[in-house]
Amino acid sequence: MGIKGKITVMNFLQFFVWGAWLLSFGKYLGTTLHFSGEQIGAIFMTLGIASLFMPGLFGIIADRWLSANKLFAILHFVGAFLLYIAAKQTSFDSLYLVMLLYLMLYMPTIALNNTVSYYLLEKNGYDIVKDFPPIRVWGTVGFILAVWTIDILGWGLSNYQLYFSAVFSLILGLYSLTLPSCTIEKTNTKKTLSQAFGLDALVLFKNKKMAVFFIFSMLLGAALQITNMWGEAFLHDFRKIAAFENSFAVIHNGILMSVSQISETLFILTIPFFLKRFGIRKVMLMSMFAWVFRFGLFGIGNPTGVGLGFLILSMIIYGMAFDFFNISGSLFVEIEADSKIRGSAQGLFMIMTNGLGAMIGAYGSGIVIEIFTKNDTRNWHSIWFVFAAYALFIGIAFMCLFKYKHNPQAIENI
Repeated sequence: MGIKGKITVMNFLQFFVWGAWLLSFGKYLGTTLHFSGEQIGAIFMTLGIASLFMPGLFGIIADRWLSANKLFAILHFVGAFLLYIAAKQTSFDSLYLVMLLYLMLYMPTIALNNTVSYYLLEKNGYDIVKDFPPIRVWGTVGFILAVWTIDILGWGLSNYQLYFSAVFSLILGLYSLTLPSCTIEKTNTKKTLSQAFGLDALVLFKNKKMAVFFIFSMLLGAALQITNMWGEAFLHDFRKIAAFENSFAVIHNGILMSVSQISETLFILTIPFFLKRFGIRKVMLMSMFAWVFRFGLFGIGNPTGVGLGFLILSMIIYGMAFDFFNISGSLFVEIEADSKIRGSAQGLFMIMTNGLGAMIGAYGSGIVIEIFTKNDTRNWHSIWFVFAAYALFIGIAFMCLFKYKHNPQAIENI
């Protein structure tokens, strides 16, 4: 197998490990372990906590002391052990702690996966810009197939999903050791702690346009994982209604939810057209209002007939909702930030969306769901409409407060 094939397998396994539990975990916590909405939100909040500083910290370790592929392997070995431990936990306190520790190790591996991929492609004479995206798509394919596997095996309500993920985390760790070593380059320009964590980019908050952008990045970041956290639990609850209990959307809710990831891979291909035609600001707004429809269609959807059509449409819209802001936002930072702090600015963008934003969204959504839960029955229609109203408010406020002139030439130069 050539080096591109080997990197493709690594990317596939990296996201296969995540897909094995991410979408079904909330359903397992609520239905099997009987955790409250706030408790489930708190556990998912660990994803945001882990995204704040751990990728930057381990990035420094990979830069200075331990080759990226070896560090990548170690994190997956320990991660496999923690997933095994997590599968045995039934109390909130213990599971919260184990998942926090696990995600503090897993989230950095996403960046390390890219680091190893870039290094090996460059070393073997490949063009990263041209050759990496088709490889990275296989990561999404891995995520989708993991979701399907858990769904078809009926492990969505079982701790088997964690054991399954642990096995493949171990396999990935072993596999990564078979890749060529990523030699540590000795230079005098290593990142400082503040650079690695994106803290030196805080100076950008002095610029009103950038400050507005980063604040809204955090606010929209709160919406990015809500349907991943609660989507399967929502569909699973339709089993309580006789007319829906044997429908495909209820029995195989994981497969239905994975249409969102399929949509994501397709919408990524349309982004160059939308950016050139409409500009960064309008593409960001498309994302925000797409979230309104994503949540609203969940609110009026059900597992059969027209209601199922609404759910499928919501899955399709997810690709625009999730990708358009992430990619257009990253390009905005690349264009507007000074070249000396672009890396730190991108780090700050990730902290605001996947760190602080994800923390707010996870815990806040848990509170909302708890408010609309009476006698173990959740009023999902109201829950999704609350989230839709939140996204609508963000979209309108962003449209009024964020001013940015479309410059096609700037996008062409990226």
